Amino acid sequence: MRRSLPALALALAAAATLAACSTPPPPPTPAAPPPPPVASEATREAPATPPEPATTLPPTGNLPTQPLAAALAYADRVRGAPAAALGPEIARLSQPGAAPLEQLQLALALQQMRTPADNGRAAQVLQRLLALATDDARELHPLARLLQAQLAEQRRLEEAGERQSQQLRDAQRRVDQLNERMEALRAIERRRPSRN
Repeated sequence: MRRSLPALALALAAAATLAACSTPPPPPTPAAPPPPPVASEATREAPATPPEPATTLPPTGNLPTQPLAAALAYADRVRGAPAAALGPEIARLSQPGAAPLEQLQLALALQQMRTPADNGRAAQVLQRLLALATDDARELHPLARLLQAQLAEQRRLEEAGERQSQQLRDAQRRVDQLNERMEALRAIERRRPSRN
């Protein structure tokens, strides 16, 4: 009897542990989305015209007052903007003596141009911003370091891509040279008389 009491207690403890480990019931499935609205005759007949490319940036709306939040809102505003809209914005932000927030905005706009020269210029602007010791600039330093690291990584990837392209061109040139040699050897072999 004494042996069965500890075994029973052990079995009860194991059962309680296993019961606590059971999986909860699956969550209810969400309702199906409503069907799309049926187009009327007028909308079916009118051909869709493609939107014209934007030449201005989206409106600023209510920009946050804190520098970091304002910089992130600006980054969202210029993301994907065409070069025609970014050119005037870059010219406006390129004024000497710009505030730290404007310098960060300039770097963001330059980065969106996606050219090596503009990316290099953005890296220089970020370096100048990181050298500033004002409170406004220090608040923007983490974002500036993140952007600087992103630009450095992008430059590294572009250089690696260029190296791979050069290696591919060199390999293709070698293949072409070897094919020419093989063709020359085949021509020599065809000109030789056969030994029958």
